[in-house]
Amino acid sequence: MHAISDLKFNYCTPIQAKLLSHTLQGTDATAKAQTGTGKSASFIITILSAFIKKAFKNRNGTPRALILAPTRELVYQIEKDFKELARYTNLRIIAIFGGTGYKQQQIMLKQKPVDVIVATPGRLIDFMGKRLINPSKIEIIVIDEADRMLDMGFIPDVRRIILKTPHKNNRQTLFFSATLTADVLRLAESWTTKGAVQIEIDPEQAAADSIHQIIYISTEKDKFKHVYNLINNEQLKRVLLFVNRKDTARILSEKLDRYGQKCGVLSGDVAQDKRFKVLNNFKNGRINILVATDVAARGLHIEGISHVINYDLPYEPEHYIHRIGRTGRAGATGTSISFADEMSSFFIPKIEEVLGNKIECEYPSEELDKPLPKPEKKYVPKKPSYQKRKPFKGKRRPGKYRRK
Repeated sequence: MHAISDLKFNYCTPIQAKLLSHTLQGTDATAKAQTGTGKSASFIITILSAFIKKAFKNRNGTPRALILAPTRELVYQIEKDFKELARYTNLRIIAIFGGTGYKQQQIMLKQKPVDVIVATPGRLIDFMGKRLINPSKIEIIVIDEADRMLDMGFIPDVRRIILKTPHKNNRQTLFFSATLTADVLRLAESWTTKGAVQIEIDPEQAAADSIHQIIYISTEKDKFKHVYNLINNEQLKRVLLFVNRKDTARILSEKLDRYGQKCGVLSGDVAQDKRFKVLNNFKNGRINILVATDVAARGLHIEGISHVINYDLPYEPEHYIHRIGRTGRAGATGTSISFADEMSSFFIPKIEEVLGNKIECEYPSEELDKPLPKPEKKYVPKKPSYQKRKPFKGKRRPGKYRRK
């Protein structure tokens, strides 16, 4: 309660109000809620409450709770939220994910007993195989973003992990998903008990009311001009700019940099250490534009994102909802602006079908259509990697089959 007060959580969000009354009693739950509704806090508070009431000394690598998430960014975010809410307890949480920190994570597991592990499935299975993590004493298991795990092909790994935990009658299982398709519901039924509650928040409304949505009808040739003028005219300070491709993210970031905008890239091509550095720079205001692929569409919670801009409309209509959900979070207002060109304009009807309402479409104003100024920096093409290699200066040893 002290930590909740520090975070100024004065009222429960709808998902918390409906869920906590069941989960605090130890009941299993399957929940569907739109992004940014506070579902992470609901399962973190459930775990904290259960463990404070029932203290237990565990061994190294034998956690009491396990939280599974599909992406490293989401694992990192859950760990951060957990530490904030567990500030006045002696509970220990460790984040386990791939791409970085392999030895460091091993050391943390060996040093002291751990109460909660939040992990991506791949790295967790790796450590289970090395007997660094033993999930046989799990009391609470949380499966977050189950639909995304299904899309990314993680379900076989998740099954392997769950089979190593106690039987579902001997643990509490909390199952969260942005969509409850037939496949997702089948998984939920197989992993939760018969008495599990099923909760849906605003099933008819996919996007939050606090997000103002606009689509500008543009062309591939003019899109950059329109985006630059929008950012420059309105002096936007914290913008999340979504693209569909990793190479587009890099090219767009380089262009914006030439025009004096401070920006970073978040995509699958960026190393994990650098991703965290870019995210921290964005949160701290050192960069004002984050150009991202759908890697950042879920699990990214940054306060004060005023605008989400879809430079490319997503191929999957559900991704549109997750993207725009990065703004207008926890009751704050936000703006989503998308640019539909010759190809992506065909995605609009499907997006509107998923949203359940029409989106305002208009042509760019004269201000947005102004010609681009001269770039502040000259364009310097990056040399291919083979041109960067230094010439060999050592002595060459004769080969075994060298002609004499």
